[in-house]
Amino acid sequence: MFNPRKQSWQEHFNWVNGGTHVAGTTPTGRATVIALRLNNDYLTEARALWIESNWHPPS
Repeated sequence: MFNPRKQSWQEHFNWVNGGTHVAGTTPTGRATVIALRLNNDYLTEARALWIESNWHPPS
């Protein structure tokens, strides 16, 4: 699992599908995306609304 205190987000994840989905780019990132269900329907819909409001993706 990804540890934000010791690891960099950019090393393990990327935004895909226009910023609505998180892709794990390493085994740690992929395991975290699956374990935490980071691409469930509720989160992807919320991100789509945030994108429309220019609140997402973070810079």
